[in-house]
Amino acid sequence: MFKIPGYEDGPLAQGDDYLDNPLFWPVHLGTCLRGEEAQRAAFGADWDAAMELYGVLSAAHEWPVFSVPLCSGHTIHVVYRNFEGDRGVDYLIHHPAWSEAETLAVDDGHFMGPGMSWPELLSAARQPAAEGVDDADARLLLLFPTLGDAGLPDDAANALTTALAALTVIEEPAEVARMLLENQGQWAPAHWRPANGVRINDGGHSYRNPTNAFALPQGRLLEISGALQGDEATASSVTRPKP
Repeated sequence: MFKIPGYEDGPLAQGDDYLDNPLFWPVHLGTCLRGEEAQRAAFGADWDAAMELYGVLSAAHEWPVFSVPLCSGHTIHVVYRNFEGDRGVDYLIHHPAWSEAETLAVDDGHFMGPGMSWPELLSAARQPAAEGVDDADARLLLLFPTLGDAGLPDDAANALTTALAALTVIEEPAEVARMLLENQGQWAPAHWRPANGVRINDGGHSYRNPTNAFALPQGRLLEISGALQGDEATASSVTRPKP
């Protein structure tokens, strides 16, 4: 059985086989597809099949996990948390030197986030990997629900459109990309800025906003910022067991 240090709540199982199913992606992005127009554009005539797949993904007896390794040695784990009455997707980050994983974002009715800015999302997606989820388009879509960035660049839709066109059967991927970027996560798009080497935001529900009482410690924030940006030196220089 798959294990994530500090996350021992359920029967975790590698879910990579789901990534080859084109319907997995609109299901995974479902909370960012708000309104009938977005749902219709993403699912088309496949709604019933998609809901059947969602039922499999959310089964209590097996919690699918998707792992995204980073160059720094950290790994982002995307976990379908399938407690009865408390289902959601947890986005965790872990390093072998840590005693337990940290939470980047939570995609459920009691959401927490954002976990990433657009440059970090793109960087994490494009970092090479020899194991886990290694396809850049898959990594981009898999981590997209952690996004919350009020300062998107003009070409953000291009990368998202390319990924949707490559991995899904969505008829108008550019239109769906536009809708997704208009509805980033379940939180209001945050403003990101550097502060003493750390990438932070002003989101009221984000673990990466140091003004929040539940924010991650400064050392973790620094390390995570380096890992997501592909800065191996910064990310690895402060790895240590969690106090």
